[in-house]
Amino acid sequence: MVLRAIRGAIGFLTTLPVGQTGEAWDAFADRPASMVTVGYVLGVLITIPLLLPLPGPISGFGFVLAIGIFTGINNIDGLLDVADGVATHGDADDARKAMKDSDVGVAAVLTLGLLLVGLFAVGMTLAGGGVRVIALVVAAEVGAKLGMVVVVARGSASHTGLGSALSSSTDEYTAPLGLLLATPAVFLSVPHPAAGLAVLTGLLTGLAVERWASERLGGISGDVLGATNELARLAGLLMGVIAWTLL
Repeated sequence: MVLRAIRGAIGFLTTLPVGQTGEAWDAFADRPASMVTVGYVLGVLITIPLLLPLPGPISGFGFVLAIGIFTGINNIDGLLDVADGVATHGDADDARKAMKDSDVGVAAVLTLGLLLVGLFAVGMTLAGGGVRVIALVVAAEVGAKLGMVVVVARGSASHTGLGSALSSSTDEYTAPLGLLLATPAVFLSVPHPAAGLAVLTGLLTGLAVERWASERLGGISGDVLGATNELARLAGLLMGVIAWTLL
């Protein structure tokens, strides 16, 4: 059952051809903490362009491309919808309507640009960095998935959908299990704290996004989860790079 939940999480959070089935999705929905395990798989895959003997700009582009290829666009789409909600004046209903609007607002365009530039800059910085690059990217990806677990564990859904499908299956063990699964990633760069800081940043991002969504939107949703993943990944990578540079 656990392996089926992990398979469901991989099928949901990646483009990998694992043969997603209804049973796998149900197992994942019953155990949302299993999404943390996907961070280890994705982290290794998206690091590949950074390990090749390529010029920094090409490695940076390859890093962005790998994220798109292996993760798809669902989470980015959620981030852009949330960006439009953030920029909307009015109450929670107005913000949710803006998020569901198929038109792309200025806030979404700006957010997408900042996200891509940020990931490109990280990729250029980490290019050719060897084993420590794998440690940092994996830790940031695990932290991003931990952030999502925190959102579903703490939040309540604003409406029926993906958010409710996952949050309704959580209990008092969901967040601790997510933390337990993320713990190995904390030690990937020992004795340097970069990996631990990347995971912690993902956790804190999840807490911040869940609190904002509860206050601004009246609860979480699939878009909020997608936004959490993208924000937590970038924040974790940036924090890790800064740590490698300064510490």
